Amino acid sequence: MDHKMSRNIKAGSYSLTDFIMILISNKVRFVFIFILGFMWFQHHSDKKMVKKAVKSLTVALMMNFLIKLFYYKPRPFMKRRVRILIPSKMDSSFPSKHTLLVFAISTTVFLCKRVLGLIMLGLSVLTGISRIWVGHHYPSDIIGSAVIGSIIGIVIEKMSRFSNFFNR
Repeated sequence: MDHKMSRNIKAGSYSLTDFIMILISNKVRFVFIFILGFMWFQHHSDKKMVKKAVKSLTVALMMNFLIKLFYYKPRPFMKRRVRILIPSKMDSSFPSKHTLLVFAISTTVFLCKRVLGLIMLGLSVLTGISRIWVGHHYPSDIIGSAVIGSIIGIVIEKMSRFSNFFNR
């Protein structure tokens, strides 16, 4: 599946699409930081949500580190003739740190604020697609990272509700 889907991507053939995918791949995380920063200065309930999102981010970073310690998967450009549009590290392709982090944050936000969370989940999907397009990841890396990031967001939210129940 990974190789067939990767082969169908024509990165480098469409300059506007390439530009957009590079932009998304490199800059969406800053949109997330801006959104969380903006929300921090809003209502008190938004601060609680931002704290949960930061917890999700922290757990996702730890999970990324642990997985990469024990599992190595070569990036597409290392194993196959895949055009790479931006420089990349030579570390493991799985998980995609960009995708893992944005899904952890957007899932957390979605569970607290549906509309904003849906927008952020949409940006997360675009981030995942862009990581495939620029040649850094296989589709399975993105799907796996999205699932793990979403589970992290859900677990952090459930743990928060559980601890609030006992702190009443």
